[in-house]
Amino acid sequence: MSDARRLTTPSFLVLGIIDKLGEASPYDVKVEAARTVAPFWSVPHAQVYAQCDRLVAAGLLSEVRQEGGRNRRMMKLTETGKAALEEWLADPAFVPVEARERGILKLWFGARPEVLAPVQLDEHHRTLTEYEELAEGVGDLLTRGQREALEFGIRYERMMVDFWQWVEQRGA
Repeated sequence: MSDARRLTTPSFLVLGIIDKLGEASPYDVKVEAARTVAPFWSVPHAQVYAQCDRLVAAGLLSEVRQEGGRNRRMMKLTETGKAALEEWLADPAFVPVEARERGILKLWFGARPEVLAPVQLDEHHRTLTEYEELAEGVGDLLTRGQREALEFGIRYERMMVDFWQWVEQRGA
């Protein structure tokens, strides 16, 4: 079994971000993940640091300490790391989505839709507006994959707006 099959999605998130940045500290990875992929893939900060350590130990990342200052650890993908990332990117395998919507869980356990729906609707409308403005403002500057990920966010938020409107109307 290849390295790519033993790694987890958070491993590939770290490899992918470091690949995009060229070189990065664990802190840089954390900041870039929050700035870019957080809307569709969250990763706890502690997990970023643990993944970096694991990937260095596995030989997928090389590590150099910066001289002076804070003596930051700077990492780059090794050839093995590049190969593992490329293999993962080329693998079309389907993995079911793990939906983690707190509002839906609350509905399941009996939250009052008339209390929950208006807040959920407002927040999903707000996020949808942010994504649409982002697409309008920088959509042409994004790579194809980044634009497609943004489109996923737009379509997801539209679906959530539609869902919460449906919930709200059922209570009327």
